Amino acid sequence: MNDTIFNQETLAQFNGQDGQPAYVAVDGIVYDLSEIGPWAGGKHYKGLKAGQDLTDFFANSHHTPKTLKSVPQVGTYQA
Repeated sequence: MNDTIFNQETLAQFNGQDGQPAYVAVDGIVYDLSEIGPWAGGKHYKGLKAGQDLTDFFANSHHTPKTLKSVPQVGTYQA
């Protein structure tokens, strides 16, 4: 993981649209979901979008911390 620090404004730029990668923050870590098929175009089911802190979603979903272990970490998130 690199030491890039994202906040709400900078993370929002990486929404998976217009050629941008699809980044999401979970528990203070920013992950690159660009290569995950269900996140193509920065959108996932139930209206979820890249470029956001999705900690609450991941805490209450079938996605486990194991799911994110294989995804590149690109920085940390500070609200």
